[in-house]
Amino acid sequence: MNAGVVSLLWVLVGVVLLVAMIVKFKINSIIALILSAIFIALADGISVGDLVTTMEDGLGGTLKSLALIIIFGAAIGKLMTDSGASQQIADTIVDKLGIKLLPVALLIIGVIFGMSMFYEVAFLIVTPLVISIAKEADIPYMRLIIPAVSGTTMGHSLFQPQPGPMALVSAFGAEVPPVYIFGLIVTIPTLICSGLLLCHFIPGLDDMPLGNVMKPAERRPADELPPFWLSILVPLFPAIIMIGASIIKNTVGEGCFAYDLASCIGSADITMLITMILAMVAYGYTRGMDGGEISSSMSDAIKGVANVLLVIGAGGIMKQVIITSGVGATLADMVSLMPVSPLILAWVITVVLRLLTGQGTVSAITAAGVVAPMVTQFGINPVLAVLVCACASNTITPMYDGGYLLFQQSFGLSMKDTYKTWGLLELVNSVVGLIMVLILSLFI
Repeated sequence: MNAGVVSLLWVLVGVVLLVAMIVKFKINSIIALILSAIFIALADGISVGDLVTTMEDGLGGTLKSLALIIIFGAAIGKLMTDSGASQQIADTIVDKLGIKLLPVALLIIGVIFGMSMFYEVAFLIVTPLVISIAKEADIPYMRLIIPAVSGTTMGHSLFQPQPGPMALVSAFGAEVPPVYIFGLIVTIPTLICSGLLLCHFIPGLDDMPLGNVMKPAERRPADELPPFWLSILVPLFPAIIMIGASIIKNTVGEGCFAYDLASCIGSADITMLITMILAMVAYGYTRGMDGGEISSSMSDAIKGVANVLLVIGAGGIMKQVIITSGVGATLADMVSLMPVSPLILAWVITVVLRLLTGQGTVSAITAAGVVAPMVTQFGINPVLAVLVCACASNTITPMYDGGYLLFQQSFGLSMKDTYKTWGLLELVNSVVGLIMVLILSLFI
């Protein structure tokens, strides 16, 4: 049997082992990922001497580009919450668009929060605000939760500086500004379908009970909130810096000081550092917080994402083992004989990994190792590769998925109602996103 096919079979066995450890034996995802990676490496013939090096390369290669981004992102999100900036964004957008356009307003809010915070953080900030808004507007809460969560999941899955899309950008060598631009083109019709149209086709939506876990958000008086322009500036600042740096780099030639400065400032780590400093000033010092209080808030945020960092690092080990095994090249050779778009294959690979692992970021990072060789061999536009894998990492999942459990437990829903709401919106996000990427591939 061809060595590449044997490697592919060992990877499949390793993924099955990963699922069994997480689902059946309830082993921590970090340990399960590392053990599965070690199994694949040894079964595929990676020597014991090279095993540790491979693991270190995977861990270091993933975290060196994501660790600071994740830490700064969590701290910024915490400062937004503590200062009332998140409430200001929600209140202003809702007031401007009015009751009739509340779902559209909450789509926008969801995307902004999803881009600027970790999914769990954004979810726990957005949903109490939405419940409060639904109560005041006398609208069944789930009709507003669906658009808000749809926006949050798409914002988190497709846009930097979130770890999943950042890892895909790094793996495929894509430019950040086109990812934002074409990502927006993919996001708008996707959210119209999942956040607005879907609500009209779900039976019993108005009668779904609200459990006792999720309560309306505690609201601050308007005079205690930071101004809207300042509240919205900070979460959008990374995109502003990165796009501005790219414009400068494309305007001036390589080798000059302006090019080097733009490359430095436009890097993800420096961009997030600048944004973090801006958040400390805008949401901390100018709001009367002293250095100790700001430091305490940031420490709480960092503690909350420690597990996320470790899971991503373990996912990086799994990715490196898959890259070393050559499975990506094997799949590229196999698909070259099949009448199917490599973009569709990349989507399917990522969806399968998401279904099996129950981790959106891990599935994106792992899929990057498998799909990266296809990007070169088939001449796939790296931006499209990023977007198709990002959409695929945001899909319907089994009940052991963290997103499923967060949604179900927060609202006290049955399994059936969870799949009718969260499950369907995730599936629509993924499928419509794929369709939009395929349409884009006809033009770019």
